[in-house]
Amino acid sequence: MNQRQIVAERKPAGGGRRGKDGDGAERHAAIHRAISDAIIEHRLKPGARLREDALSEVFGVSRTGIRKILQRLALEQLVTLTPRRGASVTRPTAEEAKDVFDARQMVECGLMAEVARRIDAEDVVALRDMARRERQALRSGEQSAAIRLSADFHTRLARIAGNATLADFVERLCFRSSLILAVYGNPGHLGCESHDHEDLIGHLEAGNGERAAAFMGRHLKAIEASLSIVEEEDESPDLHSIFGR
Repeated sequence: MNQRQIVAERKPAGGGRRGKDGDGAERHAAIHRAISDAIIEHRLKPGARLREDALSEVFGVSRTGIRKILQRLALEQLVTLTPRRGASVTRPTAEEAKDVFDARQMVECGLMAEVARRIDAEDVVALRDMARRERQALRSGEQSAAIRLSADFHTRLARIAGNATLADFVERLCFRSSLILAVYGNPGHLGCESHDHEDLIGHLEAGNGERAAAFMGRHLKAIEASLSIVEEEDESPDLHSIFGR
């Protein structure tokens, strides 16, 4: 479901009132996904304020419902909640960026041996398709889409290893990396060569977990090394425009 569909379906039959807490768990999940997608795809930029009243109006749910969704996003470290200031898209510090990439080195490199052991032909086809779409997005100047596809690629790799807990952790680290790239990355460049993911797939398909782990380490180091630490001013986004009312 896209953002326009969410907004289009927000009015109950007969133009009724909003529910006390929105329209239930399924509706909240759809709104959570819409906001997290906007953050990861950089339509909502790090530091952007997320006003409860504006989000309530955009999505047609109560402020209580929006507050619950923002609290969940805060637990996922995509949103920062500040007393008397409210919610804003998390803006990682340089130290936090280093911590995230250190964690990715330890976890993702450590998973490569198991991925190489478990990967099958269907996984290879799916991963190559993701790598192809990522390259196309970069060539087309669609930086946000490329970053999202890169995060999805790394998460898919982690899931192949078969440890759901570690895979969920990698997914969260990739989400945080997306924020880091939004703040400190260079337009049109993800910090790695366009063929990196394809080369990594080759090592995994050959069953060479040791080479895959070493390659992953260099790949993540290249992304980290490409970051430019520049502070940006906070901004107040046009939420109606972003979520397509």
